[in-house]
Amino acid sequence: MPMNKKDLTEQEIRTRYITPALRDAGWAANQIREELYLTDGQIHPGSKDAPRGQRTFADYVLYHHNRPLAIVEAKDNNHPLGGGMQQALEYAAMCDAPFAYSSNGDGFVEHDRLVTPSPGAYTVIERTLPLADFPSPDELWQRYTQRTAVSPVAQAVLDQPYYYERDGKSLRYYQEVAANRVVEAIANGQDRILLVMATGTGKTYVAFQIIWRLWKAKVKQRILFLADRNILVDQAKTNDFKPFGGAMTKVTHRQIDKSYEIYLALYQGISGAEAWQDVYKQFSPDFFDLVIVDECHRGSAAADSAWREVLDYFASATQIGMTATPKETKDVSNIDYFGEPLYTYSLKQGIQDGFLAPYKVIRVNLDVDVDGYRPEEGQLDQYGVEILNLEYTVRDFDRTLVIDERTQQVARCITDFLKATNRFHKTIVFCRDIEHAERMRQALVNENGDLVARDRRYVMRITGDSPEGKLELDNFIDPAECYPVIVTTSKLLTTGVDAQTCQLIVLDTVINSMTEFKQIIGRGSRIKEEYGKRFFTIMDFRNATRLFYDPEYDGEPVQVYEPGADDPIVPPDDATGETGTPEQEEGEASGAPGEKRHSRDKLYVNGVEVTVLAQRVQYYDAHGDLVTESFSAFSGANIRRTYATLDDFLTEWNAADRKSIVLVELLQQGVLLDKLQEEVGDAVGREFDPFDLICHVAYDRPALTRSQRVRKVKQQYFSQYQAKARRVLEALLDKYTNEGIEALERAIDERNIATFLQVAPFNQIGRPIEITRAFGSKKLYIEAVQQLGREIYAAQ
Repeated sequence: MPMNKKDLTEQEIRTRYITPALRDAGWAANQIREELYLTDGQIHPGSKDAPRGQRTFADYVLYHHNRPLAIVEAKDNNHPLGGGMQQALEYAAMCDAPFAYSSNGDGFVEHDRLVTPSPGAYTVIERTLPLADFPSPDELWQRYTQRTAVSPVAQAVLDQPYYYERDGKSLRYYQEVAANRVVEAIANGQDRILLVMATGTGKTYVAFQIIWRLWKAKVKQRILFLADRNILVDQAKTNDFKPFGGAMTKVTHRQIDKSYEIYLALYQGISGAEAWQDVYKQFSPDFFDLVIVDECHRGSAAADSAWREVLDYFASATQIGMTATPKETKDVSNIDYFGEPLYTYSLKQGIQDGFLAPYKVIRVNLDVDVDGYRPEEGQLDQYGVEILNLEYTVRDFDRTLVIDERTQQVARCITDFLKATNRFHKTIVFCRDIEHAERMRQALVNENGDLVARDRRYVMRITGDSPEGKLELDNFIDPAECYPVIVTTSKLLTTGVDAQTCQLIVLDTVINSMTEFKQIIGRGSRIKEEYGKRFFTIMDFRNATRLFYDPEYDGEPVQVYEPGADDPIVPPDDATGETGTPEQEEGEASGAPGEKRHSRDKLYVNGVEVTVLAQRVQYYDAHGDLVTESFSAFSGANIRRTYATLDDFLTEWNAADRKSIVLVELLQQGVLLDKLQEEVGDAVGREFDPFDLICHVAYDRPALTRSQRVRKVKQQYFSQYQAKARRVLEALLDKYTNEGIEALERAIDERNIATFLQVAPFNQIGRPIEITRAFGSKKLYIEAVQQLGREIYAAQ
């Protein structure tokens, strides 16, 4: 009997029709990447296990000259020819692929993303192609280069592959886009470039791959990589930049050796306040072909900054600025210097793709913060200094007025949270200044005396003036090291510190700068699943998380000031003091030589009763918003957004061969079933089926427990089966009662039916072949189990 294409699965359509068509068009095996995963699946922190949503993968990504040229999405033959086009276009936009294709095995629909239609004119953007007419690699490349004006020099650079280490890490889709755009822009003559990538998304790795291709292609021979932290330079040298080997050096002790090609340096290590400290001038102005500025929001954005002098000196070099937080104020602009971002990959996108850890927020309102504090007339502080009879607010606390009991209450809240979760979760407490960080350390030591007695490093202060603390920084950020667990700081850990296993960030400082806020939040954004780190918690005592609701938080950087040739640029005088290095900021705050000691600038009071007025938990939802309403109300709204009516949901549920697919789709919308069980089921001491939880919270239907559903099925379903088949179905119902609908779906997974039936209690009924024969055949066994599932959900 001839094969009917309509009966073939999507995989069979790909194998029999699409892949051969691609190979016949000249695409080699190493140019075709099938089922290429683009995302890891968003993590949902509101659920106790923080499950991941579905990973996204493209059916085919076609590569030529080391860049993705086309996405091909396949569908089975029951779909129209262009049935996969919308999916293909989504993936093409993600990967920067200029062409997108859809196929059901009959041919292809092509979408040319490079076409620029004239207003009001008919333009052919999509066309239909026979299977035999799929374009060759050279044809698509020619179309791409003609439209984008790739120069011969660029062609030579693009022919140079990325660095690849067998079994090593490879570029994620957004890293590949960032690196490709930069390499192509440089090869085509662009000399100032800005890349915006969220903390934790691999900026240094992207920088290495950019340098590698340009260096190997001999387009850029001498490269300077600048950072503002020793730890950033050292991490780059020993990790991502390691393949450069003997061609690379780190500038130390202000010693310059001009025999290398790749130089890594601190801004502070090659420049300074005095002319003799400007060792970068030992290089000729044209020595470097390429300068990459890491964390370019710090200093290089201001035209009168000492750091900018380095960039101006090497003005003939191509310069790339890299940051998670471009600085755009009326006085300071990254965009003014580097130009509009060539590519932006945001924190929100990183979380939705599953590459960055999401967060939940705990906002704690202390009564003294809400009501303020007013001293009695003539009241003296602990040192005999009169306290002015003013209203002191949360902005004053720990800056001009210290209330001991407030510090102790904050430390108690932190400790209570860790006791309720895990006392060895790495924690950073951000304080107003070094003195506040020291008092907070003492308060946390007193709250955690049992663990401090076990190891003094359980709580440590890591600030710019503490050699002992800074010596422990490497241990804190090392996932394999247990201690320190809790660190207090003010500015030192705001940027550039890769604390991969940090699971609690405490904000007890006033934050007005969006740049600083993003950098602090970035300390928790790494995922480290092998150490149990899938999300992190922000505990906020100063309402700093209000900045999550600011449109600037995850928007595109916007230039607000373009200084003219004669316009002065004065660094902003904001509350966070961002204009210096973190070490400088902390030194100034802590009374460095020549500065007034802060301890005498503050008033110290005690004997004030401080209590927690309110505490609320907010969750980062599937759309990147913080949810503050009850979780059941939030989930009900999300379910109805997907299935407007109960009939819509029941139709989808009953039509789904695997109910877990429906549940995964709802998970993608932020519907966390175990969280719903906690809020709805645990309140009445009952374990509800996901189906009932959904119907109850979204459509106000009474919820049945799994046991109640099973009893109803047993009353009316088994009479048609013989004894052995009945025993099998009863055992399946028991499994459903204990494990849920997933047990029934495993029972009919054709790849694993024999394995499933070989374990208790089924192995006590008979061998797998005997069990299926009890129903007449394997096919009839599957149909019986499917019908059993329908009967379970028909019971009301």
